[in-house]
Amino acid sequence: MNVVHVAREVFPYITTGGLADVVGALARELARRDHEVTVFLPGYREVLEHPELTGRVKRSHRLRIEMGDMFMTGDVREFSPEKNLKIYLICREEFFDRKLPYGNGERDYEDNHHRFIFFCKAVVDVMRRREIMADVLHTHDWPTGLLPLLVRVDEQRKAITLAERTVHTIHNLAFQGLFPLSSFYRTNLPDELMGVDGVEYYGQASMMKAGLQFADRITTVSPNYAKEIQTPDFGCGLDGVVQLRADDLVGMINGIDTAIWKPQDDPLIPGHYSADDRGGKKLCRAELLKTHGFDPMFKGAVFGMVCRLTEQKGVHLLQANEELIAASNLRMIVIGTGDVNLEEKMRGLASRLPNKVAYLPAVSEPASHLVEAGSDFFLMPSLFEPCGLNQMYSQVYGTIPVATRVGGLIDTVEDAADDGSVGTGILTEATVEGVHSGLSRALDLWANRKAYQAVQARGMGKEFGWSTAVNAYETYYDEIV
Repeated sequence: MNVVHVAREVFPYITTGGLADVVGALARELARRDHEVTVFLPGYREVLEHPELTGRVKRSHRLRIEMGDMFMTGDVREFSPEKNLKIYLICREEFFDRKLPYGNGERDYEDNHHRFIFFCKAVVDVMRRREIMADVLHTHDWPTGLLPLLVRVDEQRKAITLAERTVHTIHNLAFQGLFPLSSFYRTNLPDELMGVDGVEYYGQASMMKAGLQFADRITTVSPNYAKEIQTPDFGCGLDGVVQLRADDLVGMINGIDTAIWKPQDDPLIPGHYSADDRGGKKLCRAELLKTHGFDPMFKGAVFGMVCRLTEQKGVHLLQANEELIAASNLRMIVIGTGDVNLEEKMRGLASRLPNKVAYLPAVSEPASHLVEAGSDFFLMPSLFEPCGLNQMYSQVYGTIPVATRVGGLIDTVEDAADDGSVGTGILTEATVEGVHSGLSRALDLWANRKAYQAVQARGMGKEFGWSTAVNAYETYYDEIV
């Protein structure tokens, strides 16, 4: 089967969240199963400077893309990281040669709509010129939402077939690619597609809505999230559109890349271990505590958290439980950047409780691995979580997740009994009181060593690798084609 993936991020070349991990792992696993896989990615500065690509990327051809009443040029570069897998980079310095991919750290770039309209149109151009005839064209999130529509319009205009079926995956419906409706002219699409039955959304253009309206099929990253986004509470204003496509919507759980996330031989942690021999986890715990200025011999519970500091991740719910944190025998290590106000509040919490809380405002792969391996509990107090990966990493690494009852967290974490007889984690409500309860339950579980170890072992025995997830995608692709 010929599968084309189009995404704004792909691990390991650029990643700011779980989408990159998902697309990178899915593409590689499909290629290793002898499918022909093509991936399109913007040619960000960070990608072109990635050490793995030195000397491997070649310039393929020049682009000349119609954008409204003008043409814009660019380059296509390509490389093949492994058999059956080819990656095309869509390059235009004005759009993608920037320090950060989507904004300046404080706000999004004002021309993001132009950048990703250009990207989507360039993908169509390359597919046509290279005669890439996809069985499945699989697009991901709002930056690629226009592509299913652009492909079909191009096919009609030129009497060709570029994709047998198009699939659009919602990784996070909260990010919708909303732009001034006046930007629609850059697409060169028929005017009738500008209306409410097209891309218009309350007087703006929505690239996510375009994907929902015009893809042949829609997927999202967990069965529970597929149900949630059909409700006003989680639909982010698009629940009506999702409901209309309910028959074409499925939720499929992501996997994790066990070649990268594997405590038995993870090169980024100081001690290796498994469910049968967890001795190396003690070394990781001591190193984590020492790295963040705590006594490596500390006997209380160690809580870790790695995330983008946004309201979605429930950071404010954790901060609101300062009194419990101060009164408890624990250490808490939080890593991540994001909302400036939440960062400042986290710095404040760490400064008021220097013997309890450490905060590292960074995005660091080594630090993330050490938190997963060295913590006793991993915090995920999300208000919503389409799928989530850290709760899966945590269970594999013997770190019990403390998570809220939302999205994919419900699908991948089994709530533990107080005596440890069932369950792989602690599930609670996405409220201040709920997070208080989750922290309290975790501390009680830690005090019952036999129960803690039973829950820990059960989590380490779960299978979250991409082999299971790819089986589902292969079956799905076969069915829709």
